[in-house]
Amino acid sequence: MPVIAFQGRPGAYSDQACRASRPGWTTLPCTTFAGAIAAVHDGQADAAMLACENSLVGRVPEIHLLLPQAGLHIVGEHFQRVEHCLMALPGTKIETIRRVHTHPVALGQITKLLAELDVPGVAAFDTAGAAELVREWGKPEDAAVASRLAAELNGLEILRANVEDAAHNTTRFYIVSREVVWAERDTPDVMTTLLFRVRNAPGTLYEALGGFARAGVNMTRLESYMLGGSFAATQFLLDVEGHPEDDRLGAALEVLPASCDEWSILGVYPATRPHHVRQAGHGAFAGQGSHD
Repeated sequence: MPVIAFQGRPGAYSDQACRASRPGWTTLPCTTFAGAIAAVHDGQADAAMLACENSLVGRVPEIHLLLPQAGLHIVGEHFQRVEHCLMALPGTKIETIRRVHTHPVALGQITKLLAELDVPGVAAFDTAGAAELVREWGKPEDAAVASRLAAELNGLEILRANVEDAAHNTTRFYIVSREVVWAERDTPDVMTTLLFRVRNAPGTLYEALGGFARAGVNMTRLESYMLGGSFAATQFLLDVEGHPEDDRLGAALEVLPASCDEWSILGVYPATRPHHVRQAGHGAFAGQGSHD
């Protein structure tokens, strides 16, 4: 049976994403994103589910540092709705709760619940991990906020569902593998993810990005970060709509060699939702891993 790795504990939103995107696959929990990537490299897993951005909190910085050096290829994407549930030991009454445990990012997403209950939020290493702790402690005064799956796996009772402040809380994931698997050219709604480093000269970034504009290619994401602590070497990760073999995207890519020291295609894969109508305020992680 194929295996897909993720960062987080069983029941994490990344775990949910794996099960939704690759039904029937075995999910492999890993302590870190680097561990999930290594599992694919080592052959323990056939693919990894990596959170890259979230509609509330923006990008996942760790992924942008790891992915370019990972030597893996993006073969798909997945959008996972983050639906926080308040859970506790079976039979617990809400009025007995004195502490709510969850990931620090999730704490910022349940401010209304904490205010209503008038209890402190306590940071845990991830949401599913908080559910595990509540089960192990066996104390009715401790509750967790995590996914419905985490409640099921840990034998906890859901006291209230959808306790997140924002209903549009969604995490986007890259699915990566060792093999290069490009979507067919005639696949509808193809996404291409690129990595490039422009030359340190006036106008080079303008030229590189201008090629996409002149070719009429829709750019859905652009991230930049420094390389090796240098202020002169900047790398960019770019998501665009289209296939490299299409005339428009092909024309845009022809511009890159003249303005970039290096550039590569990280993946060509089917889009799982229309990127041009994505909700405002998207950014980078939400569920787990770095915020699970």
